[in-house]
Amino acid sequence: MTSFIPRQAFPVLDSLPRSYFLGHHRAGLTKMKAMLNGIDLIVECRDYRIPITSRNPLLDENLAGRERIIVYTKADLGFDGQYKAQQTMQTQDTIRQWHSPSKVLFSSHQNMQSMRLLLTLVRSHAARRNAITSSVLMITGMPNVGKSSLLNALRAKSLGRGKAAQTGRQPGVTRKLSTGVKIIEGAGGGSVYMIDTPGVFIPYVPHAESMLKLALCGCVKDTIVPPGIVADYLLYRLNLVDAALYAEYSPPTNDVNEWLANVAWKTGKLRKGGEGEGGVPELEAAALWMVQRWREGKLGRFVLDEVSLAGFERERVESLGVLARSVSQATRADKVIRREASVQKRRRRRGDAG
Repeated sequence: MTSFIPRQAFPVLDSLPRSYFLGHHRAGLTKMKAMLNGIDLIVECRDYRIPITSRNPLLDENLAGRERIIVYTKADLGFDGQYKAQQTMQTQDTIRQWHSPSKVLFSSHQNMQSMRLLLTLVRSHAARRNAITSSVLMITGMPNVGKSSLLNALRAKSLGRGKAAQTGRQPGVTRKLSTGVKIIEGAGGGSVYMIDTPGVFIPYVPHAESMLKLALCGCVKDTIVPPGIVADYLLYRLNLVDAALYAEYSPPTNDVNEWLANVAWKTGKLRKGGEGEGGVPELEAAALWMVQRWREGKLGRFVLDEVSLAGFERERVESLGVLARSVSQATRADKVIRREASVQKRRRRRGDAG
């Protein structure tokens, strides 16, 4: 019996959409910049599973000049028992070193210790202001990195109050800046309020694999990148870690259609028709289901980016090109890519029908 050999590279997909920069992203960013003079501290959220890819240079450029705390959310989904503590510590030390002297936290909304630590930092900042007026924070980040969930968790831990911000699995739940939500009572002479903001996407994603990482982590809606492609990328990454992660649903394979068919049979995601009594596997439903399983930490927990100081520096240099390219240029280029992808999809359907 031959041992399973996973793919060592994922195919380059130049036809993938490279942007998700929507109208409310642009409007939200403009409003954030206009409010900056009244903001005392920025809490920027990034997804721990993609610490490099989930950075948005637009936020750095437009919100410069304010002290910030970088919070890497969903840290519990970035490592588990398969990863040694030493490897996790090395990853987090590299991230802290890159951001120094800015404060960096790694959080999970279920981990009250990380919420206590963030509240301590916020109280300390508010006390240093030595003012009798309230302190105002702004929470920012890419779509669906957990900004509203973090706000709710801070409010619950500090004040024992219920949700103030809506949350959801798909990005785009928060579309406008909120009014200030109290998260701390009477700190440093005044209370502390946090303004929730809509997630802001990068105007243009330079690498197709970066777009796949963002799609897999849920930073774009599931309709933007075809679910089968996202599932194929997930399969590729699972195989590089350990094919046993999906042994409950399928034997090891590099073929995404075979994998999704096995998942569909195993989970009953079938539609009527075809030969026999079993029905036809619903591959797209199986793809969406497996992707969601991974997002919830039920198909392994691991970081998708290669975390190193050199990796952070490469992203920083590339982001200069992204910023040099105007938002309108990025939008036009993305429309061309989407149009070409749509044409190719119609051609494939005609070919299948023939």
